[in-house]
Amino acid sequence: MHFHPFAHAQTMPDKPAVIMGGSGEVITYAELDQASNRFAQLLRARGLQIGDTIALCFDNNPVFFSLVWGAQRAGLIYVAVSSRLTAPEVAYIARDSGSRLLVSNNAFAPMLDEVMRAAPDLPQLRLGGTGDQDLLAALAAMPAIPVADERAGMDMLYSSGTTGKPKGVRVPLPEDPAIGAPNGLVDIARGAFGFRDDTIYLSPAPLYHAAPLRWSLAVHRMGGTVVCMEKFDPELALALIERYRVTDSQWVPTHFVRLLKLDDATRARYDLSSLRCAVHAAAPCPVPVKQAMIEWWGPVLREYYAGTEGNGFTFISSEEWLQRPGSVGRALLGVIRICDEAGDEVPRGTEGQVYFEGGSSFSYHNDAEKTRDAANKHGWTSLGDVGRQDEDGYLFLTDRKSFMIISGGVNIYPQEIENLLVTHPKVADVAVIGAPDADMGERVVAIVQPVDFAAAGPDLADELLAWLAPQLSRVKMPRQIDFRAELPREPTGKLFKRLLRDEYKAAAAVSA
Repeated sequence: MHFHPFAHAQTMPDKPAVIMGGSGEVITYAELDQASNRFAQLLRARGLQIGDTIALCFDNNPVFFSLVWGAQRAGLIYVAVSSRLTAPEVAYIARDSGSRLLVSNNAFAPMLDEVMRAAPDLPQLRLGGTGDQDLLAALAAMPAIPVADERAGMDMLYSSGTTGKPKGVRVPLPEDPAIGAPNGLVDIARGAFGFRDDTIYLSPAPLYHAAPLRWSLAVHRMGGTVVCMEKFDPELALALIERYRVTDSQWVPTHFVRLLKLDDATRARYDLSSLRCAVHAAAPCPVPVKQAMIEWWGPVLREYYAGTEGNGFTFISSEEWLQRPGSVGRALLGVIRICDEAGDEVPRGTEGQVYFEGGSSFSYHNDAEKTRDAANKHGWTSLGDVGRQDEDGYLFLTDRKSFMIISGGVNIYPQEIENLLVTHPKVADVAVIGAPDADMGERVVAIVQPVDFAAAGPDLADELLAWLAPQLSRVKMPRQIDFRAELPREPTGKLFKRLLRDEYKAAAAVSA
């Protein structure tokens, strides 16, 4: 059996492979197959061979799918680059990854022109470009047939740089060269998550991130339909579930928070009964938020914990989660090991750094030190998270090790405080960081985005502190609450906490 769009183009050519949520544009499997063949041919015509690297910098645009599948069937390493990055950041990723071609959208022309000045030797093709940069013209000149040397390629995705310069996660090309060979995610999606060839999958997040990209491609491998939102809007997401009878979907906790902020009448307006599975990951979900989503949508939420690195994968159903609120489940890939600072395993119930034993191998491109640091003396690998396991092997995450606040010698994990504050009805978003403090080393600072910014001020700060007091020990209570109209988040929901910490560190240095 072939798990690839080319197989579905033969058996059901007119079935939609992609439906764009905003525009309604449809790409059939026949069209996806032909367009991906044209791009593979174009890559060969430009001298790109198996194992070479290209960079794709797009927003959620329908052409992106044909480019990714074209690179995949040409045996290339394809780097999905965020369209929200600055020109120096895009140029850095292109150089660091060894990309020999940058393909993007001319809608980002000022940024792309700056990249061209910074990296004049990097050829560019642009959707909406002109002359030798005209992507559509270059594709139209190519035959829509497979290249003679098809071979399965692989993504190389970059961490979003929340804790420093982004690093590419490099994994080897698949051992099986067949472009239609199944992969681990297809097996997991079909097994634990119940995806099928009749899946209609809603993807509300940017495709340049690991989960939206890889899960959308897994749906295509199975012959399902991807309903792709150009950008997330909570009410539109509900409307799309109803309109297309969406069966499966993928979310992050920030999406849930925004969905739950909709008024009752709006939430009740849409028929969501087609949903079989609502996958969520990327960040631990506050318990009250997930509880409210299960009450609304039913026990269709299925959560996993994993990383771009692919070194491990946990899973938990709604039914299991209701028995163990806050858990991210048990391992489906790899064996969970909770370790102390020396890299030795700690007893069940004890907090420590989360490692996986026996998962897939990976390396950080051009960063041997980071690759070494990801593994301990046993060869187990970690994404840098802290957590504990209960007696039955269920994993509970505490926070990122790098975000830990040390105040007066006490370790404080911001996530616990954030998870409480975000459930307050007047809070739209929140980040908790450690700011430099002369007496305590660091003090706990909550940076709050109110639902109504006009309400920001000392009265709201006092209200939030009074609300937190019965729920948090005194050492964890924020010593300072500041307000922002918006927090620096990726569209996937990942918070750029490093930017906030750097800002407060710089302010402390100036006032010192």
